[in-house]
Amino acid sequence: MGYSQETGISAGHGGKQNMKTISKIAALACLSLLGACGGPDADTPVPRAQDAGNSFVDIGEHIVHFSALSTDQLPPEVARQYNIVRSKNRAMLNVSVLEKGSNKPVTANVVVKTVNLTGQLKNVTMRKIEEQEAIYYIGETPVANRETLIFDISITPEGVAKAADVRFKRQFFTN
Repeated sequence: MGYSQETGISAGHGGKQNMKTISKIAALACLSLLGACGGPDADTPVPRAQDAGNSFVDIGEHIVHFSALSTDQLPPEVARQYNIVRSKNRAMLNVSVLEKGSNKPVTANVVVKTVNLTGQLKNVTMRKIEEQEAIYYIGETPVANRETLIFDISITPEGVAKAADVRFKRQFFTN
């Protein structure tokens, strides 16, 4: 049986009990060290996740669906089919207009003005995509890491005199 002056714990006949005690002390020491590593304390504010917001809006007789994503998220065959450059440094805006009630796609005039948070204008030229029973309007623009874009979309569905405006913002992460 041995005795350690540093710990005051003896090992020998009561070894199993002493080993349990040593294990508990070691675990508490590790937890104490982890607590001292400078992690957030109770008063540290936790960052709030960005609200995803709606991806559609009711503009009277029509519903406008919109989304923005980095083009590297598109499947390669879809990007090829629509001549879209796949890149984490390119954002794509997708807008569709549906007739309320029937959910039929509607042709519309879609104009977009896009700026980042510093007010820099980002060129997004929309083009119409028609396939089977769907009509989409898509546009692309370069984007930097952590850049937030504010999309101001003006939509005038066919047969409607006055445009409806939709605004949303999206932050992009390219790294």
